[in-house]
Amino acid sequence: MPDTKIQSSKSSQPISKRAFDWLQRAWRPAATAVAIGLALLLTWHVVNGKNGLTVWQKKRVEDQQLRREIDDLQKENGRLRERVDRLKNDPDAIEHEAREKLHYAKPGEVIYDLPADPQSHDPSAGASK
Repeated sequence: MPDTKIQSSKSSQPISKRAFDWLQRAWRPAATAVAIGLALLLTWHVVNGKNGLTVWQKKRVEDQQLRREIDDLQKENGRLRERVDRLKNDPDAIEHEAREKLHYAKPGEVIYDLPADPQSHDPSAGASK
């Protein structure tokens, strides 16, 4: 019997009062769901967004690769500067370069140009002898 009194008292309340009571009970779970949704959206954006962690990791790897390339180029640049300085100031270096690259010889010298790789010839030609 008491159940009928509760049901009849609830149905006797105006609809606005019942809606207000329902909103009071439901706002916390709804707000929690919205907060969880926003947190998940923010997490996804931090990881996969325009400047997220995945992009940051790729940029970091690219930065390390470019720094290594810069270091290599600076070392090569230093070696080339030293070579240019030697060629400008050291007569022995100039003579060595002229003999190696230009095949210059002093008077009375004979230059023999040997093949760089003797194994590059056809091996079957040597076997027929």
